[in-house]
Amino acid sequence: MDIDLIRRLSIPGESKVLLCVLDGLGGLPGPRGRTELEEAHPRHLDRLAEEGTVGQTIPVGYGITPGSGPGHLALFGYDPLVYEVGRGVLEATGIDFALEGDDLAARGNFCTVDADGLIVDRRAGRVATEITAEICAELESSVSLPGVRVFVRPVREHRFVLVLRGEGLSDALTETDPQREGVRPLRAEPKVFEASRTAELVNQFVADAQRVLSKRDQANGMTLRGWAKRPDLPQMPELWKLRAAAVAVYPMYRGLARLVGMDVLDAGANMESQIEALRRHWHDYDFFFLHYKYTDSAGEDGDFARKQQAIRDFDACVPALQALGPDVIVVTGDHSTPAMMASHSWHPVPFLLRGSNVRIDAANRFNEVECARGGLGTFPAKEALPLAFAHAGRMTKYGA
Repeated sequence: MDIDLIRRLSIPGESKVLLCVLDGLGGLPGPRGRTELEEAHPRHLDRLAEEGTVGQTIPVGYGITPGSGPGHLALFGYDPLVYEVGRGVLEATGIDFALEGDDLAARGNFCTVDADGLIVDRRAGRVATEITAEICAELESSVSLPGVRVFVRPVREHRFVLVLRGEGLSDALTETDPQREGVRPLRAEPKVFEASRTAELVNQFVADAQRVLSKRDQANGMTLRGWAKRPDLPQMPELWKLRAAAVAVYPMYRGLARLVGMDVLDAGANMESQIEALRRHWHDYDFFFLHYKYTDSAGEDGDFARKQQAIRDFDACVPALQALGPDVIVVTGDHSTPAMMASHSWHPVPFLLRGSNVRIDAANRFNEVECARGGLGTFPAKEALPLAFAHAGRMTKYGA
């Protein structure tokens, strides 16, 4: 839906909407010919599907494999082809780093390379956050660039943020992450002539950082991607005339929520603490975004059984979420991450909506097959919130 149309049609109300995003939810048939969702048999989600309506979303466009940023922006009602947010900005804002006007941010991964400089583990064994923090502190204190201030800050596990602060920096750079193992990290290249100096600075930083990292056996290399500067996004509370809050553990998703104007609640480190945060603040907000990461991380690791179990673990929390009394509950994903591909994919994402005035369809399970023939059909993910808020009585009529 168009942002200006949202402003015109949205109305205040007393209803509460809960958007549950199981990151990378969609899958593909596994060893026994069924997807992770089908194998999981999530009985509470199945009951919600039976009581509500289902469909499937297209996060960006047919055949386009989305990153988590575009996937979530779409679910928040923003056209991801119009509003772009780089991964670096999401990571930086997610750890409460105060980006200034011309700051250039990138999301970094510490990786492990062999004696020939080839990547043997893209995530360095998901090294502990405490170790990443030590490495970041050493890099920030020992690597400098002419005319630029360098910040290297830990995020979570092997992830970190690189922020360059100086004049004339450009985000028109290629990424250094080849997104596969058995090859060397790439050099940053300028996409336009004006980015040439920035590319030189980045490559100088990587070279100097590599000398520091080379003494390590694990996390002895790095990749950088998602070059970006802070965007100016329309704010969700003003658009939808409501109070919005995010309950997310991982920094990137906290950052994205903050960029669109949500209050980011202290969510602890697991689903139990996330649900407790919802309970504490249930009467303070109208809309809640609940993020669940573990379906995606299992899918990216190619671990079919672990993703199946992650779905079951979330399903066990559904009764506690329902007990809060949301008028509308939506369960979906930001993209598909089939364990059989061990990566994000372009496949449609299962979508479930339960609430007042819902037109119940024939679906009695929550999985890819049922959602493909559900009453909502296949629709752009950017229409998910308008659907949810319409069912919550928070949208008025268009036209006479």
